[in-house]
Amino acid sequence: MAKFVYGMQNILELKVKMEDQRKAEYGLANAKLREEEEKLKQLLIRKAGYEKRARDLVKGKIDVQKIKTCRHAVDAMKSAIRTQMMEIQVAEKNVELARGRLNHVMMERKTHEKLREKAFEEFKQDVAYEENREIDQLVSYSYHRGS
Repeated sequence: MAKFVYGMQNILELKVKMEDQRKAEYGLANAKLREEEEKLKQLLIRKAGYEKRARDLVKGKIDVQKIKTCRHAVDAMKSAIRTQMMEIQVAEKNVELARGRLNHVMMERKTHEKLREKAFEEFKQDVAYEENREIDQLVSYSYHRGS
């Protein structure tokens, strides 16, 4: 019996490897985004802590130096939060780029898989045609031999 050999199998395998690589890149970009979001969360928590401390300092015995220091810390946290939000935007763009590259490679792989399936269907039709032709020849030979 004939064996199916897909001529572009090596290209299909390459597309699968490229897809795996793009999945890994997407996963890393997503992890980086989550990491940046966690950093922002921690900065917001620290800022809230400094703001609470500033409110507490104003309520009790007033120490101007501690209040100034605390306000500077709050301002520094605001600046760090703005910077971190920019980092998050960069990470989001990287995730979108990685997603786009992954989608592109996935479409290419699926296209090659469809081409392989189509070639396999044609192969099966060719095998069925050859089997039917051989059966017809055998029947014709048996019929003529019997006459």
